[in-house]
Amino acid sequence: MIITFFAAGLPKTAGSKRAFPIRKGGVFTGRVAVVDANKNAKDWKATVASCASDAYSGPLLDGPIRLTIEFRLPRPKGHFGTGKNVGVLRNGSPKYPLSKPDALKLARCAEDALSSVIWKDDAQIVDEILLKRYSERPGAWVEIEPL
Repeated sequence: MIITFFAAGLPKTAGSKRAFPIRKGGVFTGRVAVVDANKNAKDWKATVASCASDAYSGPLLDGPIRLTIEFRLPRPKGHFGTGKNVGVLRNGSPKYPLSKPDALKLARCAEDALSSVIWKDDAQIVDEILLKRYSERPGAWVEIEPL
């Protein structure tokens, strides 16, 4: 069984994690809260989780997983001509997205969105293939294969 879906939208990063102690009445409870530094990633995580739950409705996977994600990003406006050449790709425009965000930070956000929707914990990912490509339709193609 392979679970495949496309999540449409602009892929976002989870950013770095921030941790802080949970206090009750000024006393440390022994617990730590961990949050994403990028608060703007909530909508992207919700999109990925929703598309995943539409694609798969079985029990949470609990074994090893191979994850492949192709992130599709829009080209910057500077890659295109102007005037009568609007929409025409300029010579010398890069074939692949070489600038930020990096694929690993994009993947971290998607992995977090899939935890408790497809699998129990993203530590189950033992094989991972990450791709960044330009596309007129931004989003992410996700393929999940239990091994």
